[in-house]
Amino acid sequence: MADEKATFNYEIVETLGSLSESNKGWKKVVNYISWNGKEPKYDIREWAPDGEKMGKGVTLSKEEMANLKALLNKIDLD
Repeated sequence: MADEKATFNYEIVETLGSLSESNKGWKKVVNYISWNGKEPKYDIREWAPDGEKMGKGVTLSKEEMANLKALLNKIDLD
């Protein structure tokens, strides 16, 4: 059985912002991104400095992002 990598495509519709950057230049970024031509979702993951490689991340629907926002608003970071 051949070991084949899954192929997929993506389009970053909008970059919403960067959360952090490692000493190797990888940035943890929040994007609005379409995976395989599907409806765009919110996505948080690390990207290599050249934007060609990505790390594992989490993809959230609009409803999930709204729930996350509400949860974060309840957290006291002081």
